[in-house]
Amino acid sequence: MKFGLRVRGGVLATLIMFAVPVAAPLAGMMMTSPAAAQTVNSIEVVGNRRVEVETIRSYFKPGPGGTLDAGRIDDGLKALIETGLFSDVKINRQGGRLVVTVVENPVIGRVAFEGNKKIKDEQLSQEVQSKPRGTLSRPMVQSDAQRIAEIYRHSGRYDVRVTPEIIEQPNNRVDLVFTIDEGQKTGVKSIEFIGNNAFSSYRLRDVIKTHESNLLSFLGGNDVYDPDRVEADRDLLRRFYLKNGYADVQVVAALTEYDPEKKGFLVTFKIEEGQQYRVGSVDFQSSIGTLDGNSLRSFSRVSVGSLYNVEQVEKSVEEMQIEASRRGYAFAVVRPRGDRNFEAHTVSVVFAIDEGPRTYIERINIRGNTRTRDYVIRREFDISEGDAYNRALVDRAERRLKNLDFFKTVKITTEPGSSSDRVILIVDLEEKSTGDFSVSGGYSTTDGALAEVSISERNFLGRGLFAKASVTYGQFARGYSLSFVEPYLLDYRVALGLDLYQRQQLANNFISYGTKTLGFSPRLGFQLREDLSLQLRYSIYRQEISLPATLADCNNIAAGTLIGNRFVPFNPTPAFINANGIADPTGTGLGCFNNGEASLPVRKELANGATLTSALGYTLNYNTLDNNKNPTDGLLVDFKQDFAGVGGDVTYLKSAIDAKYFTPLVSDIVGIVHLQGGILNKIGNNELRMLDHFQMGPNLVRGFAPNGIGPRDINPFGTQDAIGGTKYWGASVELQMPFWFLPKEVGLKGAVYADAGGLSGYQGPTSWAATGEFNAPGCIRPTAATATVPANPGTCTGLVFDDSSKVRSSVGVGLVWASPFGPLRFDYAVPLTKGQFDRTQEFRFGGGTSF
Repeated sequence: MKFGLRVRGGVLATLIMFAVPVAAPLAGMMMTSPAAAQTVNSIEVVGNRRVEVETIRSYFKPGPGGTLDAGRIDDGLKALIETGLFSDVKINRQGGRLVVTVVENPVIGRVAFEGNKKIKDEQLSQEVQSKPRGTLSRPMVQSDAQRIAEIYRHSGRYDVRVTPEIIEQPNNRVDLVFTIDEGQKTGVKSIEFIGNNAFSSYRLRDVIKTHESNLLSFLGGNDVYDPDRVEADRDLLRRFYLKNGYADVQVVAALTEYDPEKKGFLVTFKIEEGQQYRVGSVDFQSSIGTLDGNSLRSFSRVSVGSLYNVEQVEKSVEEMQIEASRRGYAFAVVRPRGDRNFEAHTVSVVFAIDEGPRTYIERINIRGNTRTRDYVIRREFDISEGDAYNRALVDRAERRLKNLDFFKTVKITTEPGSSSDRVILIVDLEEKSTGDFSVSGGYSTTDGALAEVSISERNFLGRGLFAKASVTYGQFARGYSLSFVEPYLLDYRVALGLDLYQRQQLANNFISYGTKTLGFSPRLGFQLREDLSLQLRYSIYRQEISLPATLADCNNIAAGTLIGNRFVPFNPTPAFINANGIADPTGTGLGCFNNGEASLPVRKELANGATLTSALGYTLNYNTLDNNKNPTDGLLVDFKQDFAGVGGDVTYLKSAIDAKYFTPLVSDIVGIVHLQGGILNKIGNNELRMLDHFQMGPNLVRGFAPNGIGPRDINPFGTQDAIGGTKYWGASVELQMPFWFLPKEVGLKGAVYADAGGLSGYQGPTSWAATGEFNAPGCIRPTAATATVPANPGTCTGLVFDDSSKVRSSVGVGLVWASPFGPLRFDYAVPLTKGQFDRTQEFRFGGGTSF
């Protein structure tokens, strides 16, 4: 980091900028000690251009009796110099007259920046103190140069050079130009850990925010060396160890060194792990006579025999202190204590409940929220002015404010109030951008190419509202959606969501038909606990099916037959031999399936036209994952039910459960167990639609095509559509492991897995006798003229399908890439067992991005 100062102009400019504002306090004053006591009758000002004479004279204030002694003259001289308006000030005593000679600092005409490409002029202008129409100050210019260099340092450019230049202009004005040589980006070339025995360096790199530089680092910024981030990483490492039972851990140092050869920083974390502890016992002690400590035991998240986890201890303290407050002990304080047994490697945890100081909240002052409304911040507090001060509730409010993701920084501190039992809460915030505009692209073997344009705002109008609009256009999928969320409905901690959407799925290699859905869904969300949430929803949507005419033209009637007042003008196939070259033994030329007729349930959906579904549902979510994006430990369970029949044309009860368990094994290998199942129940006498059935493929057992598993129309001359099932189950075991020979920042992991599952129980339509015009979609029962046509399997008067309950299974390998372009996954799976008519797809790829 280098910066200097250059002046372009004549000798005068050089003298103005570099002359030290000298003149010792009374230098230049030709007076003797007796003269110093003489009275000054007048003050003469010389050299001023912009500053008024009276302004300068006002700095020399006479004492009692109107005298201006040496001390007051000295004070006036110092005060003038400190104003920064003058590059030189001299005083001279001439009898009873004091002559003040000043050289004014020039006025800045403009402040400009040259050479800056990575940081815009607007941002730099806000950071420097030298402003147009302000007075030029050499110390301030140097300070501005340092500030600009500091900004570049935080963006990872340590080789920056900032040179301020002064360009002289007429009328004692100058232009200030900061010439910037940005230099190359200074990244982190290596991250090492010393003293880590329990966890590998590979695992610890997941914990910290700083990353090593790689070929794709230009898409992110975490590889840039930032000392503040490195210091924060020390705390992240310490918290990680404390969470995993290492109560004595110390992250002794984070050493950084610049390597000129690698042109980057080498970061080394020195760790002293200590030993791992488990919880030996949990006790509760209360010094409050009317409060039994053991009555708070159910609010403890610490259990005997479990790993000692500081985060669980802290959450237990918070829950118990809040519960004590609810019971009327507003000033109760819960203090945890841990007694270590070094031989047994256990910690005896004691929660001590004491009466705390009787302190009340006088005010809550919020600072820094330039956009977010005050009430959006205040509603995250469970306490308000006048309530008892409760540190646990304050900490919870701080955590909630951080989780909003509206602010760069959130810090809550206290200040003394108007009396000893009053405190003032100070909430310091720094706003950040909460809007997103993204263009997303992706490709998968299921949906083909796909693109999405979306715009969203997490803090709409500064009221804490969420709004999003998106448009999707792809090879086989298209649509749009509008979403709106009010997180505090009627000032209660209940989230109201509204969704309006239209989706269009086109026919592709896996289905012969297309669907179009237009729907609206309001929902309510409740956070029951930190790890448990409930969502209630209502859905109403209109759905219709589309099918090429050639797949829905089955007309099992001989030519010339009168239907109503019209005659059938043609036969679907030539007499005796149909389009597939198959003989027609009846001689009638009736071959409904010569051009690949769609399955009966599909054509019946087409004939019924658009249907309206009105359903009530809920989802219960349990989440203890350590990381939602890249989990290595914890459980995630979703249970959902939907009841259709609140009006509309469809009735059913659909239930589904999905559970994933993650656990770390050895050498950074993560084990995953995935269980899922569902059932569709018929209600009343209404027939279940084919579209309401479950459709399964690689989402249940990898190695199978979309809609490749379960009941299927087995007509050999039709499209053999998958018609779905009413019950399914699935189980999967997977091991994910890193590629240790690759840098961690590449984000590649390998996977091996085994899947098993099944789908069965089709309960949709199996026969259909249509009436009416001959060109009505679907099948029309044979007339007397064609009564010889058999209504056997393979004809268009009934459905014969395979509903094998055989277990489908597969084994495979996968490549998981947490790429800068978004999550990508490649799978190659080989089916081991399958149904006779199942369809397989051994390779599968999917992913997407935002850019």
